[in-house]
Amino acid sequence: MTKEISLSHFDGAGNAVMVDVSTKDQTVRTAIAGGEIHVGPAIFAAIHDGTAAKGDVLGVARIAGIMAVKRTAELIPLCHPLAVSKCTVDFDLNEVTHTVRVRCMVKVTGRTGVEMEALTGATVALLTIYDMTKAMGKDMELGHIRLLEKSGGKSGDYRARDDA
Repeated sequence: MTKEISLSHFDGAGNAVMVDVSTKDQTVRTAIAGGEIHVGPAIFAAIHDGTAAKGDVLGVARIAGIMAVKRTAELIPLCHPLAVSKCTVDFDLNEVTHTVRVRCMVKVTGRTGVEMEALTGATVALLTIYDMTKAMGKDMELGHIRLLEKSGGKSGDYRARDDA
């Protein structure tokens, strides 16, 4: 016997609705999302050495990720606008695979989680790396974008099986 799953973004008639969070307790909620972009050796060197023609690729990508977090509700139709308490966007460069990994952490005290904000921040940071380096070559691949961790809220804590 399978458990029936109810989707909270639909009413009884199947219409899309924003979830009513007014009765939920305000708690501290955090989420960390990550992803990566594979680039070629020349692009990797330009990012690593800070020599890309458009400037500081990771610095701009960090700001883009933070800005995206703050605007998630404008991009995802049924997301609640949130007063973000903290956001960090960090990068890890792998010289062997020519990969840049991103981790976006978002924290809020509120009635709903911040998973979508963290995922949006990570994704936009990666897209910004692509945008700032695409003149050097377009053979780049974004991937492994996923929720790594979350805490707080009714559904409790979550941690991905590995941090790959």
